[in-house]
Amino acid sequence: MGAQSRSEKAGDAARSVASNPYVKRILEDEELRDNIRVAFEAAKNAYGRMSNGKGPAKAVLDDKKVQRDLRTAAESLRDASDQIRGKRTGGGGFGLGKAILIALIGAALVLILSEDARRAILDKLFGAEEEFEYTSTTTPAPDSESVTSSS
Repeated sequence: MGAQSRSEKAGDAARSVASNPYVKRILEDEELRDNIRVAFEAAKNAYGRMSNGKGPAKAVLDDKKVQRDLRTAAESLRDASDQIRGKRTGGGGFGLGKAILIALIGAALVLILSEDARRAILDKLFGAEEEFEYTSTTTPAPDSESVTSSS
């Protein structure tokens, strides 16, 4: 009875794995599998360099290759996580963020290149600039030569 229940348990486990949406996504998505493989290899390389006898803290702080491998592993895991959750990375359409960025760049160029646009924006923000004519109310100081020659 124990052997039969083990085989039934194995069959149930296989069916539950096959119906798991995450497992299906891994089986169907080659890019996801590639990201997981890259993350695993980078983490394995970093672990190998950290276990060289110097200590992991020193290796992480001083070894640029360990830092690069850990960064690669983290980026690949983040991409894989996004893909499993259904968020596509890279090259996927024209998003709202890109549209806002292009609009801001365009507005900055208009303000840089067009004096009329700058004036219009400044008038809207701070009110229209008033023009006035300055007249001095003081008299010019007498020349020092005319003061000394009259004495």
